[in-house]
Amino acid sequence: MKNTRALVMIVVSLVIGLFAVIMASRWIAEQTSLATSKVVVATKDVDLGTRLAPEMLTLVEWPRTSVPAGAIQDQNALLKDPQSQEPRVVKVSVFKGEPILESKLAPVGTKGGLSAVIKEGKRAITVRVNDVVGVAGFALPGNYVDILVNTDDDRSKPDGRNKTVSKIVLENILVLAVAQESGRDDTKPKVVSAVTLEVSPEQAENLDLARSVGTLSLVLRNQIDTAAVTTDGANKQQLLQRVNDTEVARPVEVAAPMAKAVPSRPRVIAYKQRVAQVESSRADRDCVEVIKEGARHVECF
Repeated sequence: MKNTRALVMIVVSLVIGLFAVIMASRWIAEQTSLATSKVVVATKDVDLGTRLAPEMLTLVEWPRTSVPAGAIQDQNALLKDPQSQEPRVVKVSVFKGEPILESKLAPVGTKGGLSAVIKEGKRAITVRVNDVVGVAGFALPGNYVDILVNTDDDRSKPDGRNKTVSKIVLENILVLAVAQESGRDDTKPKVVSAVTLEVSPEQAENLDLARSVGTLSLVLRNQIDTAAVTTDGANKQQLLQRVNDTEVARPVEVAAPMAKAVPSRPRVIAYKQRVAQVESSRADRDCVEVIKEGARHVECF
């Protein structure tokens, strides 16, 4: 009797355990199927300004709770845009396995190449550089530079002194490309002969004028430093910190010679001198000669 009861309890336990396992597996399967979504990712590294192609894209399961904002879930929409009927163009570099986001795509209808990277209202202009002007090749795409010009100052004096001046004419300018390379993922310095910069139309005019009247230099700056700095430029006089030769020298003040000190001597007044003084002033005043403790002096009233 006892054995039968124990056997029944074992069978019931096995049935309950099997049922729990089946329910748990179903719940996990349901949660797994609900927790993922299809997201388009890159199958290889894609440089900025590149048109997307089928071999560059694939669909993968992505956790639904962590899908990035702007993720693309339709691969065909990237290869054939409904409006332009052309593949989309990426405006930033995309790495292998990285989701394709709308924020990384150029506007609809944009052609491939560097023009897709230029911001709205901006222009691209190329300047000739060398290993010194180009900051030894450290001015790479994605960096920001200041433009320094060395030229003659029309406001200099007629004698020609302080004629040459160096002045920062443009600040916080984005480097779009060096030579024919626009990739922003390489940090190795590259010595090139030309640098393409992103500027506004007004800055393009100033830069074109600056390179026609003098020599240009690039000044590399910190990417997070966007503060504008106004300078007056530097000339030779300021560099050497010398006094202008045409300035009239100030007269040197010479101290007047000091009079020779006369040695003091005992204050002795002769009796005749005092009498003479008394007589000269007697007409106007009444004076009396006083003798006190062997000393004589005259008191006038």
